[in-house]
Amino acid sequence: MRLTLSSRLVALLLIATPLAGCLERGQPPLVATGGEDDDAFCRANNVAVGSADYVACRKNRDVQRGNSAAKADRAQRNLGEMMLNNPNRP
Repeated sequence: MRLTLSSRLVALLLIATPLAGCLERGQPPLVATGGEDDDAFCRANNVAVGSADYVACRKNRDVQRGNSAAKADRAQRNLGEMMLNNPNRP
């Protein structure tokens, strides 16, 4: 039985769609969740782009975002461990 080009493309699409979800690995999106841009936030403080204060502002925003993501990951991990260790407790 020979597969036509269109049936091969459909098969490829059906296989590729579920596999694309495996590539995400649970990483948060690069866009700020609050809808604000780090560049716009730092510029709002009347800081020139490229200055030491601007770089410090961007680093602080990056650290805050990393701490927030780590806190959310830790809370999710703690919830999973609590559910595994206490199966009878709702």
